[in-house]
Amino acid sequence: LPTGQNCEDSWITATGLATLTERLKFLVALRPGVTLPTFAARQTAALDRLSNGRLLLNVVVGGNPTELAGDGVFLPHDERYAQAQEFLTIWRGLVSGERVNFEGKHYRVENGRLDLLPLQEPPPLYFGGSSEVGQELAADLVDMYLTWGEPPAQVAGKIASAREKAARRGRKLRFGIRLHFIVRETEDEAWRAAERLISHVTGAQIENAQARFLKEMDSVGQRRMAELHGGRRDRLVVSPNLWAGVGLVRGGAGTALVGTPEQIVERIGEYQAIGIDTIIGSGYPHL
Repeated sequence: LPTGQNCEDSWITATGLATLTERLKFLVALRPGVTLPTFAARQTAALDRLSNGRLLLNVVVGGNPTELAGDGVFLPHDERYAQAQEFLTIWRGLVSGERVNFEGKHYRVENGRLDLLPLQEPPPLYFGGSSEVGQELAADLVDMYLTWGEPPAQVAGKIASAREKAARRGRKLRFGIRLHFIVRETEDEAWRAAERLISHVTGAQIENAQARFLKEMDSVGQRRMAELHGGRRDRLVVSPNLWAGVGLVRGGAGTALVGTPEQIVERIGEYQAIGIDTIIGSGYPHL
């Protein structure tokens, strides 16, 4: 479920959907800095019980200082990750049934506890952070390290770096990737569908969007997305069947696998070969 100022609250949305479904799982944003770790732990336990253990959590530290300021968060990039480290340490202790006493730079908790625990022990943490401090956080505390859809060679480098950091801590990470999909019966049809998505976008709109991302965002992952295409329409095919057109005017996950079902399966296999075991898929138009 998406999170941010332009989204419905993901916890309330997931709670409503959980009462209407039986098998669907919900990946809900956990927001260090925007909420307290103790309150987040109670939310986690309640929704995991209500959904009968179908809750997954995506740790979102945030990469847009302008939006974060609207939520009352004014910490610089690296300090937000230091805060998230404390947040997740407290959260993990509580949802694991521990009595938590913690004093750090950002949080102080005395005799914190959960009387009602989640069904999962605990729900798994997903997290994507391309910076050095992001990878350190992943190595310390998360279960699934995520990346946006960069070319396989770049993803392999990120996996190797995160895996090495986790190994130094005696931990193992799983790895996932977020991609859009544009799939048609023929490759030509798929590429035409991709081009139609951005056919109405002007050069000025692309330039303005890229300038806004550069000005407003301090996300390393966003910078890496922008570097794939450089704001140019003639650089959108960044790897076989991997198209960066979405990222011309959209922040965040900006690439799509484009092609026939057989081609998409082949490309997914390439990501699996370098260690990816989870695909988070999306596409346009939204359902």
